[in-house]
Amino acid sequence: MVKNAALTRLEESLDHIRQAPQDGGTVELIVARPAVDQRETLTEGWLEAGSGLRGDTWRARGNSSTPDGSANPDAQLTLMSSRAAAAIAGERERWPLAGDQLYVDLDLSLANLPAGSRVQIGSAVIEFSEPPHTGCAKFSARYGNEAQVFVNSPVGRELRLRGANCRVVVAGTVRQGDAIRKVRS
Repeated sequence: MVKNAALTRLEESLDHIRQAPQDGGTVELIVARPAVDQRETLTEGWLEAGSGLRGDTWRARGNSSTPDGSANPDAQLTLMSSRAAAAIAGERERWPLAGDQLYVDLDLSLANLPAGSRVQIGSAVIEFSEPPHTGCAKFSARYGNEAQVFVNSPVGRELRLRGANCRVVVAGTVRQGDAIRKVRS
């Protein structure tokens, strides 16, 4: 089977993505979703335990995977690698279309940050959740089928190229440029 040029280009970005810092990364972009298909880029945000990013509609949107359709508490917040976002979306202005709230330069792989791992971002602390964050029809429509194949591949899932679901465990302020570091147990 011959791969198309777009998928080959994405696969060529893997070395750069894998070189993300394992600890001591940075917040590159903060994005709230005030309504369906709307994005607001923030220089500062407030992360609230049980609510996620203030100004984001995570709770109001609900989730089809929960029995009652309510918002999944394990997906209050999603982080996406800024390196993966750049490879997939290109220009920084197109990153928010992915729908994640925080774009970070940090190794988000399962090996580096398994479920239960905690990181401090600004004055907030978040915990990585078990449920995977996967590419959906909207992601495919915005970035192409090749992007969805890339993020949902075995390597893509292991590296969490589509991003990671998290919950806020300590409320606090997060700013663009803030350090993000592992919280040691």
